[in-house]
Amino acid sequence: MRLVVARCQVDYAGRLTAHLPMATRVLMLKSDGSVLVHSDGGSYKPLNWMSPPCTVREGTTDDGQVEWTVTAKAPKGQTPDTLRILVEEILHDSEHDLGIDPGLQKDGVEKHLQELLAEHPATLSAGLTLVRREFPTAIGPVDLMCRDEAGLSVAVEIKRRGEIDGVEQLTRYLELLNRDPLLTTKGAVRGIFAAQEIKPQARVLAEDRGITCAVVDYDALRGLDNAEDRLF
Repeated sequence: MRLVVARCQVDYAGRLTAHLPMATRVLMLKSDGSVLVHSDGGSYKPLNWMSPPCTVREGTTDDGQVEWTVTAKAPKGQTPDTLRILVEEILHDSEHDLGIDPGLQKDGVEKHLQELLAEHPATLSAGLTLVRREFPTAIGPVDLMCRDEAGLSVAVEIKRRGEIDGVEQLTRYLELLNRDPLLTTKGAVRGIFAAQEIKPQARVLAEDRGITCAVVDYDALRGLDNAEDRLF
């Protein structure tokens, strides 16, 4: 992984355009080919990024300013997304071999929830089918990638307790996944936020962002609690 701290300006061009004026930022170039632009604020979410596969070309502008051009791989006949980074000054530049990451070790209940929902995705939404568990992205794996009855891709984030941080995490995944033309052939990727308990503030934020909330009955999924046998 290459880490660069630099004063830079960043311009994204693709399905939309975005501009970050000149400021000091962290540029992260990962071995998988992804490029992320971070500031000192905004929690864990990058200001902008380019997901793999993409290429990075380092050059200079006509007036001699250092310029990085990050270009995403695009389907034949389509214009690729680009991230243009103008570098005014490099304050730090280092490379680090992080080795093979063992991945996130979820606690027992959350891990088992993921396994159970992968076996029974239709409990979250009628007609939902599993495409893959731990669907990889440049910023971490999505718990479940599914497909609904209409053929739309559905990203599912699973938590034991649903809080605002979980909604933010799923939002970040959706922003990235909706840049992938292979996932959006039939429409935008939608999200489902699944948890045993969802905090009211998290539900309000999720619904405001068009994310479906699903409260999961862990005991019922395990087959230990038949809802039809309950008095209440």
